[in-house]
Amino acid sequence: MVFNSFIFAVFLPIVFCLYWFVFGRNLRWQNAFVVAASYTFYGWWDWKFLILIAITSFCSWGSGLLIKRFEDDRGKARLISAANIILNIGILALFKYYDFFAQSFADLFLDGKSDGLLLHLILPVGISFYTFQALSYSIDVYRGKVEPTKDIIQFFAYVSFFPQLVAGPIERATNLLPQFGRKREFDYSQAVDGLRQMLWGYFKKIVIADLCGLYVDEVFGGVSSHTGVQLIAAAVLFAFQIYGDFSGYSDIAIGTSKLFGIKLMRNFATPYFSRDIAEFWRRWHISLTTWFRDYVYIPLGGSRCSKAKIVRNAFVIFLVSGFWHGANWTFIVWGAFHAILFLPLILTSNNRKYKEIIAPDRALPTIKEFGQMLLTFAIVTVGWVIFRADNLPQALTYIQGMARWDSIKDLGFIFSPVFLTRAFWIAIMLLVEWIDRREEHGFTMKGVRFRFVRYAFYFLILLIILMYFDDGSPKFIYFQF
Repeated sequence: MVFNSFIFAVFLPIVFCLYWFVFGRNLRWQNAFVVAASYTFYGWWDWKFLILIAITSFCSWGSGLLIKRFEDDRGKARLISAANIILNIGILALFKYYDFFAQSFADLFLDGKSDGLLLHLILPVGISFYTFQALSYSIDVYRGKVEPTKDIIQFFAYVSFFPQLVAGPIERATNLLPQFGRKREFDYSQAVDGLRQMLWGYFKKIVIADLCGLYVDEVFGGVSSHTGVQLIAAAVLFAFQIYGDFSGYSDIAIGTSKLFGIKLMRNFATPYFSRDIAEFWRRWHISLTTWFRDYVYIPLGGSRCSKAKIVRNAFVIFLVSGFWHGANWTFIVWGAFHAILFLPLILTSNNRKYKEIIAPDRALPTIKEFGQMLLTFAIVTVGWVIFRADNLPQALTYIQGMARWDSIKDLGFIFSPVFLTRAFWIAIMLLVEWIDRREEHGFTMKGVRFRFVRYAFYFLILLIILMYFDDGSPKFIYFQF
C-alpha cells in the first residue's frame, strides 16, 4: 500500500477511528491493533514478506531479553548480540546483495556466465529500513542504553509501525519504543499539525517529485539525444525530484504518526539551504546518517583519533551508506564521491563549521551564503547524476554531455513550458521552506494569524495536489532501498 493511492485514503480514516474509538481504552489492544494495521499495510504488496519482518522482529525481541539475562556475562551477551546482527544482516544481504556479488564473481572469473548462480529474489519493500531499526534495539540493549521489553506486542508495534515502516525515518528504540509502552491521548493541535505536514508532504511528492520525474525519466532514457542544457536541467530536476519524493514521504509519515499520538524524529532539515557538504549531510536523511554515526562511525573511533583514521572512518561511512542504497556500483561511486568532497573539510577541521540554520535572525542570506548554497547544491546535483544513472558508463556519458553546447539557442529550453512549469512549483516549495526553515517542517502557517486565510491556503494546496494527482503515479523512490 502506498500513501499516494485511493486505497490509503480509505485505509487511514478507518484505522484512525478504530485506533481511538474502539481500541483506545486498552493499551495492549491498541498496540495489537497497530500491529494488525501495519501488517495489513505492508502485506498489501505481498503477504509472504510478512514472514521476514516477523522473523526480524521476533529474533531482535528475543535477543534483547537474552542479552539482559546474561548482562553479567559480557561474553555471552556479546555473542547473542552478534548472532542477532549476523542473522538480520544475513537476511538483508541475501535478498539485496547476493545476486550483485554472484554476478560480479561471474564477470571476474566466469566470463560473465552466471547461469545457476543467481537467485533472482524479489527485494522486499523497506527491508533496509526495518532491519536497521530492529538492529539498533538489540545493540542499544547490549550497550545498556535501553531496557528490553518483555511485551512482544509492544516490540512488534515498534518495528512495524506502518507510517514509517517502508521508508523511514529509521527510529531508535530510545524514542519510539517507550511511546508504545504508555497510554496515548488524542491531541487536537498535534493532529492538526500532522495534517498540515501530510498536506505539504503530498505537495512535494505529487506536484514536485512526480512532475519532475516525467522529464527526468525521458532524459535519462536517451542521454545522447539531448543537449547539454537539457541534461543540466534534468539533473537539477532530479535533485528536486528525489528531495520532494523522499522528504515528502517523511513528512507524510511523521504527520500521519501525529494523528496517532506518536512522535517520530525529523528526517530532513532543508538540506538544499546548506553551505557546505558536511552541513548537507547533517540535514539530509538524518535518521540514516545518525544511525551510521552511532553504530559504525563512533565505534571505529569517530573524530577522537588521528587525522588518518578520521579520514578512514569517513570513507567507510560514505561507502557503506552508498552500498546501503542498493547493489550497484553507481551507489558505491556516489558514496566515494561524497567522501572525497568531505575530505578537505576533515583535513581543515571545518566539517562542523555550520551547525545552525542559515540566516537564523535575518530574512535573507548574505551574498556569500547564497553563493555557498548554490555551490553546494551544484556539487550535490552532480552526485545525484551518478546516483540516478543505471550504470557507471551512463553516468560518465551524462556528466560529459552536460558540458556539450551545440549553440546559444540551446538556452531556449530554459524558457520552455516543460521547464518553466516545474521551476515555478519548485520556487514555491523553496519559498515556503525558506520561510519555515527554523520550524520542524515546512508549511507550519505560524506567521498567518487569521484562520480563514490559513484554510484558504490549505484548500489551495489541496486543489493543486488534486490537479496533478494520478492514482497510478510512481511509487516513492526509496521503496527500492
